[in-house]
Amino acid sequence: MTSANLLTRITQTPGQCGGRPCIRGMRIRVTDVLEMLAENVSAAEILADFPDLGAVIN
Repeated sequence: MTSANLLTRITQTPGQCGGRPCIRGMRIRVTDVLEMLAENVSAAEILADFPDLGAVIN
C-alpha cells in the first residue's frame, strides 16, 4: 500500500472531532491511534479498542 493510498483514508471535516484529522467515515482521531502506537500498544490491542478499524486496514 502506498503512502498516497493511506492518506486517502484520513479526512479533516470542520465540526467533526474539533476539525482534527480522523479515519475516513469514523470519529477515530488519527492522533489517538498515533499516541497509542507511540506508547507501544500493539495493533491487536488498538483493533480491540477500535474494532471498526479492522475494516479500514484490510
